[in-house]
Amino acid sequence: MTRRYWNINLEEMMEAGVHFGHGARKWNPRMSPYISAKCKGIHILNLTRTARFLSEACDLVFDASSRGKQFLIVGTKNKAADSVARAAIRARCHYVNKKWLGGMLTNWSTTETRLQKFRDLRMEQKAGRLARLPKRDAAVLKRQLSHLQTYLGGIKYMTGLPDIVIIVDQQEEYTALRECITLGIPTICLIDTNCDPDLADISIPANDDAIASIRLILTKLVFAICEGRSSYIRNP
Repeated sequence: MTRRYWNINLEEMMEAGVHFGHGARKWNPRMSPYISAKCKGIHILNLTRTARFLSEACDLVFDASSRGKQFLIVGTKNKAADSVARAAIRARCHYVNKKWLGGMLTNWSTTETRLQKFRDLRMEQKAGRLARLPKRDAAVLKRQLSHLQTYLGGIKYMTGLPDIVIIVDQQEEYTALRECITLGIPTICLIDTNCDPDLADISIPANDDAIASIRLILTKLVFAICEGRSSYIRNP
C-alpha cells in the first residue's frame, strides 16, 4: 500500500473535538487501547492513534481510487447527514444519508429494481409525462419519486456493489456494517468509545457526535480519494 503524507494535525483534531468520547459508563472495554484518559466522567481518545489509523485509511482509499474503485459513504443521523452528502458529492462517491434500507447491499437485486424504477420516474418527470397524467395518478407517482429520492438519491448512479464502504457511527449504521461483513466488502468506520474496534477493516477512533469531528475525518478521506482519482485519470 502506498504511504503518503496526509497533513493530519493533532491540534486541528483537538479543535474539532475529535478526542471527546462518550461518558465513561457507556464505553466498550474493547476500546481501552484507544483511550488515553478520563476527564469529568468523559473518556478522552488518544489522538496519536486516531492519526495513525486515519492515515492508514487515507492510504487505503488513495490506492483504491487510483485504481478506479467505487466508494459508498454511509451516515444517516442528523449530525452527519449534511457532511456525508457534501463529502460524497465532492469526491464523486455514492452515499446514504437518510435511512439505511435493510438488504440494500445483501439483497442487491431488489435494490437494482428500485433504482431502475427511480431512474424511470425521473425520466418521466423530466420529459413532462407526469404532468400529462390524471392528477390522482400523477400525485401517486410523484410521492413514489419523492420517497425514492430521499432514500436512494445518493446511490442513483450505483450500478453494482461498492468496493469500499466508509461508515460514520458504527452503532447507528450497524446494519450496514453487518451487510458489508457478510459480503466481504472492506469497511472504514468512525468509532467512538462505545463501539467495537474489531468489526471494521480500519477503525478510526473519533468523536462521532460532533459535526466538526465528522467533517474533519471525512475531509481527510475525501482529499485522499480525490488525489487517487487524479492519479487514475493521469495514468489510466
